[in-house]
Amino acid sequence: MNNKGTLFVITGPSGAGKGTVLKEVIQSLEGLYFSVSATTRQPRVKEVDGVHYHFMTHERFEELIANDRFLEYAQYNGNYYGTPLDPVEEHLEQGHDVILEIELQGALQVKKRLPKAVLVFIAPPSFEELERRLRGRGTETEEVIQNRLAIARQECAHMDEFRFIVVNDEVDAAADRLRAIMLSCRCLRENLDFTLN
Repeated sequence: MNNKGTLFVITGPSGAGKGTVLKEVIQSLEGLYFSVSATTRQPRVKEVDGVHYHFMTHERFEELIANDRFLEYAQYNGNYYGTPLDPVEEHLEQGHDVILEIELQGALQVKKRLPKAVLVFIAPPSFEELERRLRGRGTETEEVIQNRLAIARQECAHMDEFRFIVVNDEVDAAADRLRAIMLSCRCLRENLDFTLN
């Protein structure tokens, strides 16, 4: 039997509830490794290096880029964000399923680099509900909310590039769907290196 893990790439628009759904799944499934992204931005209050992000200098990040040590990376507002390749490879080799929760651009980079990765798009039930959730946070200006909604429409236009779409209409139900996807991928015949007679 092939004991390698599966790489799950989770994305979706801001406000779709990716983090909440993933938290439910991670608490209920064994053998999962949640990949910690790297960034060159400064840590925020209460953020811990190696837990929330791997914080590094621009020079170190660019050195890793030059050595092809990122699975994916992008630049936002003058800072780099990316997925370090080494820990992902190590955990997959150890038989752990690896979860990346990343932006659409990064997810499509991973798809190109690792076609066998399982891409899952977490979608809101409607744009009206997405807007309600974004407003419910009470932390963003009208301009930011409208910008997030515009970006969400662009991101949802790429849903057909994903193997699975999970609509987060209700957290427990969405977590059940995502859990079912992960469990079924563990049973796929292509993950076995012998043929059953």
